Amino acid sequence: MPTYVYETTGKKPRQFEIQQSMKDDPLKTHPDTGEPVRRVISGGYGFLEKGNPRTPAPAPRGGGCGSGGCGCC
Repeated sequence: MPTYVYETTGKKPRQFEIQQSMKDDPLKTHPDTGEPVRRVISGGYGFLEKGNPRTPAPAPRGGGCGSGGCGCC
């Protein structure tokens, strides 16, 4: 189950985390205090790796974007 970060919207904003199903509606109030809250959107992390995960990916060739070196073109 994912962990979401929420922040109270009062004079002294406080952040807290809570585990929720992805199907659950976002919280509107703090479960303990009843203060209004908003969900904080964070980038998280993730990456894609080409090739065998046990060996490092080869260094790109070329001069970057547009020349085929970065893999986006």
